[in-house]
Amino acid sequence: MDTVLLAIIVGIPLAWHLVLTVVTYYDAGRVGLEPPRKWAVITFAVPIFGFFIYLFERSELSYDPETDPYRGNTINVHPSRADEVPLSSRSDERPSSTRDDE
Repeated sequence: MDTVLLAIIVGIPLAWHLVLTVVTYYDAGRVGLEPPRKWAVITFAVPIFGFFIYLFERSELSYDPETDPYRGNTINVHPSRADEVPLSSRSDERPSSTRDDE
């Protein structure tokens, strides 16, 4: 019974880890993240998180700046809130500093 339990506790997570590493290796070569060996090593060396690092890096391949709503550091305001008065910032409340050097 102990051997079966040990095989389940160690074997299943290890199998998932190896499967994620192999999937990363083949997918990196397919989508053009070169070299695929680098991404397989990252996924293998940093369990679970390495795979997420790969997924985040892979998602950057499909970035299109024309569809980015935050391009140009602008703030999109919902049309229903466009007529509201913006809150004053802290810098608006400070008196202007006009020091006379004497």
